[in-house]
Amino acid sequence: MAQMQVHQAAAPVTGTNGVPAGPGAIQFVPTSLYVGDLDFNVTDSQLYDLFNQVGQVVSVRVCRDLSTRRSLGYGYVNYSNPQDAARALDVLNFTPLNSKPIRVMYSHRDPSIRKSGMANIFIKNLDKTIDHKALHDTFSSFGNILSCKVATDASGQSKGYGFVQFDNEEAAQNAIDKLNGMLINDKQVYVGHFLRKQEAQKKSEREFEMKGRFEQSMESVDKYQALNLYIKNLDDSINDEKLKELFSDFGTITSCKVMRDPSGISRGSGFVAFSTPEEASRALAEMNGKLVVSKPLYVAPAQRKEERRARLQAQFTQMRPVAMAPSVAPRMQMYPPGAPGLGQQFLYGQGPPAMIPQ
Repeated sequence: MAQMQVHQAAAPVTGTNGVPAGPGAIQFVPTSLYVGDLDFNVTDSQLYDLFNQVGQVVSVRVCRDLSTRRSLGYGYVNYSNPQDAARALDVLNFTPLNSKPIRVMYSHRDPSIRKSGMANIFIKNLDKTIDHKALHDTFSSFGNILSCKVATDASGQSKGYGFVQFDNEEAAQNAIDKLNGMLINDKQVYVGHFLRKQEAQKKSEREFEMKGRFEQSMESVDKYQALNLYIKNLDDSINDEKLKELFSDFGTITSCKVMRDPSGISRGSGFVAFSTPEEASRALAEMNGKLVVSKPLYVAPAQRKEERRARLQAQFTQMRPVAMAPSVAPRMQMYPPGAPGLGQQFLYGQGPPAMIPQ
């Protein structure tokens, strides 16, 4: 039998005769047991003979497909009193029947509870040698377990994850708090709340929607970036009106701004935004390097701060293959809110292979 080695465990918490008690406990039939992982050849008679050894069995049933009558791999056993059922659960859980260990748990009054995820936890990154019993033995120290299963493939090999359902949320949370991140058989396991398929799907849909919104916003930024030009090396005499006049021959200008310091003195740079990318491209081709008031203009597509910094870093590295700390990387100041348009407040220039004035 597989063994699990962990470094923490809580004291067992059980009700009378193994029957869960207390507020918040999941309700089940105390005389009815669910028997899972049955070999497909197990009969009602075999099930009766096994469970009748520990108490008076009232009825048994191996569930079968209505059309083929083939076993579904599980069944039910009903006792005349709760004490016999509790004893059977304690003695016969994981007992081999037809050489296959069976799983025994109480039958829920409301079958939907078992599928609801209530007090149910999910464990992943399990060592492949851990079986149902080893998992049960470890988690039973935190409270009454209603269901415990390691997921397996068609050949019966562990898939590396499993599920444990307790009779109350407090026990489930305690197990999560104590075992999440612990080393079990030298593997760090994840222990968390079980998510129903619908909830997991909703979470996936939310993530997909958020990704879509992010991509849309990035497309908007890229489109806006293609419309905007960054101009550098402007003469101090160039104001907003003169800058617009210089670029108006290339298309419709939607915004135009010369950047200034707090005292109103020109910083020698600015932005011009066109209505179409084609207009911006023409302006860039014609105006980059052009002399304006005896100073060659530097014109480039506006670029976000981090992109410009990374590109300048790469260019500098190519010129001088020397390691350089991030703090030495070329920097430019953030533009004040007065810049034309939201995007231009965080976009910087990046020019084509041309002369970059000092």
